[in-house]
Amino acid sequence: MTDEIRLVMPAEEEFRPIAHLVTGGLALRLDLTYDDLEDLQVAVEALVGLRDDDDELVIVLAAEDSLLRAEIGPFDPDALQDDEGPGSSALDLSRVLDTVADTHEIDSRDGRAWVQLSKRIATAAGAA
Repeated sequence: MTDEIRLVMPAEEEFRPIAHLVTGGLALRLDLTYDDLEDLQVAVEALVGLRDDDDELVIVLAAEDSLLRAEIGPFDPDALQDDEGPGSSALDLSRVLDTVADTHEIDSRDGRAWVQLSKRIATAAGAA
């Protein structure tokens, strides 16, 4: 069975705590370990922090068995490019996602970029 949450919200900074709350709620429902919850929230916060406008930001979180998937977007493709050199925000984002996710990919749809993440998860009950 797959649990999925789809959150559509304005990309404005004052709405970011909603994304944090939703990821925490999913973690509670799935009985995730604290480490997996923290990784999920770090990834989501790093990505939603790239936008601060009144257009829609979509966050899809899905869990099946021991795999958690996230899809977040849309973004300006230039905001996610790694070729801007040392100190670029895109390079920092890549390092964060490499650390907290097992995989991450950037997909292009209609000229906009979407980030897909996956992470193997353990439940708190299974980790005890």
